[in-house]
Amino acid sequence: MLRKTFFIVMTLAVSQALVGCNYLRTHTPKQILSGDLIDDSNRFVEKVCEDCSDNPEASTDFKASVPGRAPVVVCRSQQCAPAKLSMTKEYVHNSLLQLLDNNNYSTALICKASDTAHTCLENYVALPVKVGIVPTYAYIDSVKITDVILGKKNDSMKLILNYNLTYGGQVASCTPSQSILFIRDIDHILLEDSQYTCNMTTIGSSSIKTVFMVDYIDLDYGYIGGYYSIGISGPAYGGGNGYMILRLAKNAHPLAPALQAPKNAAKSSASAATGINSSVNSATKVNGANASVQVFPINKK
Repeated sequence: MLRKTFFIVMTLAVSQALVGCNYLRTHTPKQILSGDLIDDSNRFVEKVCEDCSDNPEASTDFKASVPGRAPVVVCRSQQCAPAKLSMTKEYVHNSLLQLLDNNNYSTALICKASDTAHTCLENYVALPVKVGIVPTYAYIDSVKITDVILGKKNDSMKLILNYNLTYGGQVASCTPSQSILFIRDIDHILLEDSQYTCNMTTIGSSSIKTVFMVDYIDLDYGYIGGYYSIGISGPAYGGGNGYMILRLAKNAHPLAPALQAPKNAAKSSASAATGINSSVNSATKVNGANASVQVFPINKK
């Protein structure tokens, strides 16, 4: 009897040391003695170590798998692939610069989209906000690009953006957003601004700050996708985050590149050059051998 009591006391002491008092409160002595202690203690260790993947001293048997940052996907010539497989950050920078420069002074549509299929789900992004004390939603459905400036280090570009923001059936009067598109490496492309203001109430203006992490670029159709975070502070406050796509009017390639001069223009320029040479020769004959040569002679009638 004393041996059995000693065994139970030692078992309870070991179980308390391994799993704590919560386990003893939620399990009966029969479950402890039947072997559930080992299985539940393993599950307890797994639960504790789910957030310990960065701890080098933790056991490798219970490290949780933490997903890494998604690679940037670039589509060109009707084919899509991760940019790091065959591109450099300079190539991605130049492609984005050409894409945005082709769409300068034009309006890009904004839509809430799927981060896997890269298709639009809504024709806007919605932000839950409070205007004063009234809860409502703010919507952003488009942005106008008014300037594209190349950075000094050739790894960034400055943009002047004008967002179209509406709330409660009203259009907010917003200042231009001075944004910067920075490419740190091939898988880190960030668009952010220093904040811009919108008049959404009569007692003052609210500040809006936007961060856009780009992970999808389609050079054939002019799409730029990524995760966004938009925050509003002031008399109207709120915000939201999700995945959105910028749909630009033009793609990254010129629509009608004029790479060769027309044949008619080439013939006319050749004939004009022949006429100039003949007039120069005639002027030289008239004025004598020591006369100055007229580069562009004027034919007098």
